[in-house]
Amino acid sequence: MLRRLYDWTMGLAAHRHAMPALFGVSFIESSVFPIPPDVLMIPMVLADRARAFMVALVATVGSVLGALLGYWIGAVLMDSVGQWVLTVYGKETAYQDLAARFAEYGGWAVLFAALTPFPFKVITIFSGAVGLPLPLFLVTSAIGRAARFFIVSGLLWRFGPPVRSFIEERLGLVFTIFMICLIGGFAALRYL
Repeated sequence: MLRRLYDWTMGLAAHRHAMPALFGVSFIESSVFPIPPDVLMIPMVLADRARAFMVALVATVGSVLGALLGYWIGAVLMDSVGQWVLTVYGKETAYQDLAARFAEYGGWAVLFAALTPFPFKVITIFSGAVGLPLPLFLVTSAIGRAARFFIVSGLLWRFGPPVRSFIEERLGLVFTIFMICLIGGFAALRYL
């Protein structure tokens, strides 16, 4: 079953609508969606390494624009949508403590979340809710997301065939590592 899902994803990655789909996933992941764009981005680069840097650019632009939606949710809709998202991630009671710390270290938090598997949407919403200056938010989001997506795409561009072979030969292990990183990012929320 995992092999069929992998083959389906690789086929989707080569589809003519893959770039708009990547933009959409990157956009919505930065504000409410729990699955990172890497799920689509990595197979897209492996399917066509010549598009590696275009894939990274599309993911970055979509993610930063989506981060603005998250910021807006925090700034304007905190009492309704923002509170719901915080509840989904188990952070509704820790909001005041986090807001105080975030006001002091917000730029670093945005950069950290943009670079790691930590759920970026939580930070985008907090940024708007605590009023992190928008220029600081945009610059750190753009730097962090661009670094993350261009590093991944660059490594896949450079080492594509061996990476693809490794993934295809050890699909179960790669899936397990991906899930550990994804779940680890959500678990990190408990200790924030």
